Amino acid sequence: MSYQVLARKWRPRTFHELAGQEHVVRALTNALDQQRLHHAFLFTGTRGVGKTTIARIFAKSLNCETGISSTPCGECSACREIDTGRFVDLIEVDAASRTGVDDTRELLENVQYAPSRGRFKVYLIDEVHMFSRNSFNALLKTLEEPPPHVKFLLATTDPQKLPVTVLSRCLQFNLKRLPTSLIAGYLNQVLESEGIEGEEAAVRLLARAGDGSMRDALSLLDQAIAFGGGRVETVTVSAMLGSLDRKQVVGLLEALAANDAPLLLQRVAELDELSPDYAAVLAELLALLQQVALVQVVPNAAPDDGAADPEELCRLAGQLAPEDVQLFYQIALLGRRDLPLNPDLRGGFEMVLLRMLCFRPAMVEGVAMATTAPVPVQTPAIAAIPRPAPPVVAVSAQPASGSEWDLLVKQMVLNGREKDLASNCELVKHEGNHFCLMLEPRFEIMLSQHVKDGLKSALERHLGEPVDLKFQFGSVTTATPKERRQQQQAERRQVISDQARHDPHVRDIVETFDARIVAIHPLDESEG
Repeated sequence: MSYQVLARKWRPRTFHELAGQEHVVRALTNALDQQRLHHAFLFTGTRGVGKTTIARIFAKSLNCETGISSTPCGECSACREIDTGRFVDLIEVDAASRTGVDDTRELLENVQYAPSRGRFKVYLIDEVHMFSRNSFNALLKTLEEPPPHVKFLLATTDPQKLPVTVLSRCLQFNLKRLPTSLIAGYLNQVLESEGIEGEEAAVRLLARAGDGSMRDALSLLDQAIAFGGGRVETVTVSAMLGSLDRKQVVGLLEALAANDAPLLLQRVAELDELSPDYAAVLAELLALLQQVALVQVVPNAAPDDGAADPEELCRLAGQLAPEDVQLFYQIALLGRRDLPLNPDLRGGFEMVLLRMLCFRPAMVEGVAMATTAPVPVQTPAIAAIPRPAPPVVAVSAQPASGSEWDLLVKQMVLNGREKDLASNCELVKHEGNHFCLMLEPRFEIMLSQHVKDGLKSALERHLGEPVDLKFQFGSVTTATPKERRQQQQAERRQVISDQARHDPHVRDIVETFDARIVAIHPLDESEG
């Protein structure tokens, strides 16, 4: 007996066997059970999501010898002949190969005649959007006034190409792309029924590669079984798909988080030895950045594809500031679009990563600062007068006052949310390795467990010893680091503003062009 591929062998034969598409199954089941049957149904959706399968099950439900119902018996001659594709009253047409009007007219010539065997004569037209304009016109008349014994089941991946006149005469059902978790579950059932061992990670890779299509995933599973010699293992599936090891993408992101250009280029060199598809690498990096951003906003959020380690995502979320994640994502997105334009793909990939480092906000006094900032002045524009950067002040490892806590916050390596929390706190008690911080109740929303643990870890790394960090809520008695920084910025702006207003060149421009100074900011200042 010849081998039957899994995509055909495991094609569902009843509505209950279908994976997903509950919204379509529910509507068709109710229509069959209540005998409310339209004469034309249109099933739309991407490849391999079940359009033709649902149409065949529907045709079986209409012609089952036990009666019209949503649960055909599967045992009568009509059901068996439909399953094997030999039912004379089920006319399946591939519109891609019969686009001419003569083909359509020939097809519809027998519509008026009663079915030979079944209760209904069912026309299943696949890829109906491939019909020509004249073919649609020939079909339209029959769709408008069909005989009572005829049902039309149309399927297409591109419903926008169908004339509105055809769409208006059909009940339309849009089939969704299947989620990775659902495809993986179905693949596991197939492997168990076939008696084939399969690793969960390998099945996940195949489900993701299916890209929402159950048929594609089953075809890949067939290929993986053959490639692995009867076993479905992660190593062989990765080699077959040319998949990238996620650890390598994580390594790239760790080098970016550390701002380590030599390490970043070393990781790219190691990656290049595998001759990867750099567009696919950027796609993996984009997916990882999206998951990191999601964890930063919703710490308990878990990816639904099962490909990421939650602990790994939390670690990366703590190493990267949210603004850096957003910047990296945008640069990677644009870089993936422009990658084919590069004469050397590796060089183009390296430039995308180096662009992330170069455009990352510079860290000055522990605060992210833009390298340039426009001055909001009416025409003509007046450049702000920069002030020399303040000297770097060392801090004791044993802070005891609010000002020393300010300096300690500046020296610790903190991400964005940890920086916000520390900057709004006042150090009220410090004994040995015990720290107690005061936080006003309005900032309580900042004190999530994840951010609190990150601040404690940063303090321990800086001091080189374990610390006990506690928080209290109440009114602060001294200026917090954020308030002190804002006060210093305001004083600095005032000094620079006075210098600019008394500068003779600025006065000449104002008088010559009748200009007015709206505001003046230092070029290296960032509000925070």
